[in-house]
Amino acid sequence: MSQQTVATRQESGTEGFLDRFFHLKEFGTTVPTEVMAGLTTFMVMAYILFVNPIILGNPDLPDQFPIRATATATALVAGVMTIIMGLATNRAYAIAPGMGLNAIVAFQLVGSMGLTMPQAMGVIVAEGLVITALVLLGIRQAVFNAIPTELKKAISVGIGLFILFIGLVNGGIVVADPATLVALGDLRGAPIFVTVFGLVLTIALMARNVRGAILWGILGSTVAAIIAKAITGTDAFAPGVAEMPSQWIATPDFSTIGQFSFGFIAELGVLTAILVVFALMLSDFFDTMGTLIGVGSQAGYLNEKGELPQAQRALVVDSLAAVAGGAAGTSSATTYIESAAGVGVGGRTGLVAVVTGILFLLAMPLAPLVEVVPSQATAPALIIVGWMMMSVLSERETRTHEGRTIVARAIDFANLEEGLPVVATMVMMPLTYNITNGIGAGFITWTLIKIFKGKFREVHPAMYIASIAFLVYFLRSYLGVEV
Repeated sequence: MSQQTVATRQESGTEGFLDRFFHLKEFGTTVPTEVMAGLTTFMVMAYILFVNPIILGNPDLPDQFPIRATATATALVAGVMTIIMGLATNRAYAIAPGMGLNAIVAFQLVGSMGLTMPQAMGVIVAEGLVITALVLLGIRQAVFNAIPTELKKAISVGIGLFILFIGLVNGGIVVADPATLVALGDLRGAPIFVTVFGLVLTIALMARNVRGAILWGILGSTVAAIIAKAITGTDAFAPGVAEMPSQWIATPDFSTIGQFSFGFIAELGVLTAILVVFALMLSDFFDTMGTLIGVGSQAGYLNEKGELPQAQRALVVDSLAAVAGGAAGTSSATTYIESAAGVGVGGRTGLVAVVTGILFLLAMPLAPLVEVVPSQATAPALIIVGWMMMSVLSERETRTHEGRTIVARAIDFANLEEGLPVVATMVMMPLTYNITNGIGAGFITWTLIKIFKGKFREVHPAMYIASIAFLVYFLRSYLGVEV
């Protein structure tokens, strides 16, 4: 028997095992598709490996996080928890330290409140433990299922608009303006060229039905950035970005693992400590919920009621990820909306998450290679994925997925009790740069309109509880908690 025949059989055996374990045929996908989707998700999320250490390691902070150790912890937590998510849920959800939450840690907990790095991580661990308890008690799942279908659609669209806006900002197409708040960026220079080139390339590949168009767009944009920087000598890209790295391998630093303390309770006082944990919990709680709904809608995970079957497993893993992030010294880890990038190229199962997680682990010593990819190269992917997530607004058809009949209906924007909460949800996310704010605005608006119309019995008790919690969240500054 030839070596080629043996290798073919071994490959077939591996693919057969993966097919059986992840039920690839049931989801209408293949191993190559899932691997390509995992690569795509990783490429879109890889920025967190560098952004997170930069934010937490800000030299202006009274207790600065060590950059190399934070980078190691970021990759480690993202890799391990994403793999666990894939194996436990068989869903294409990826996990990493959350943007926004890391800013809270750096500029509020450490910067404004004066907590030490271990104390700030203690807040994260406490918040994660509280959320985990809520999941195990079934409270988080109940709230998830209590959300009206219209608001679930709005959450998906709002997140799509949000990441589309992030892509426009990262690509330099939209910039801040003191007079109009935002304006069209300067369409000159190498960075904007990279963004536009990547966007055109991605659209062209999608128009030709090229599988993995988003990933190839990222890689093509990165090559264009390297060439542009070499030719023009521009300093518009950060040092080390869009150029061949001077160091290919960096030794991982695990010194921040286990460096957390609950001393924040004594430092802040019991009441303030509780409110701080509560505010962080709300952000983590509903950011994750929004992500699960948004990505789940794109991937076809939701049933005919708009619910996510077996959501309990995903919520447990996500909650434990928050604990892991704090325990490792890298802020709260959460399910990433960028998971939609892998779904956008055809990924459907937990194999996508496993591939993404493995790449994060491999990135621990190979961080200089990941750093080559500029934000302008991933911006087109975010723009395209954002557009994809808005498609739920046009759904009217009856379709079948995994043996279930799903009846999708367009949102009636002319209807006050349906259209206004939806608009509030969609608009507030990108305009406030915060998913939680959008969900909160939608919840409160929905509940109030139902009460005003005398339909308060139609509102699920969980919606009342969540709306009240959001009111506390929005009014937290009056309680003396700036989180």
